[in-house]
Amino acid sequence: MTHSIKLDQFLKFQGVAQTGGEAKMMIWEEYVLVNDEIETRRGRKLVNGDRVTVAGETYIVDLG
Repeated sequence: MTHSIKLDQFLKFQGVAQTGGEAKMMIWEEYVLVNDEIETRRGRKLVNGDRVTVAGETYIVDLG
């Protein structure tokens, strides 16, 4: 089984967004990049090694 996390959940987990609504708006307004490409799907499944960039800050997905 492949471990994954939804993009909006990852943003909350990292503290980038305080709420699911805030995460949704950041994604919808095209402020979020996944692997250097704009991502507008909040349910996008992230896996280990994916790079999420918001406001110039990059987070590497590590689900252990």
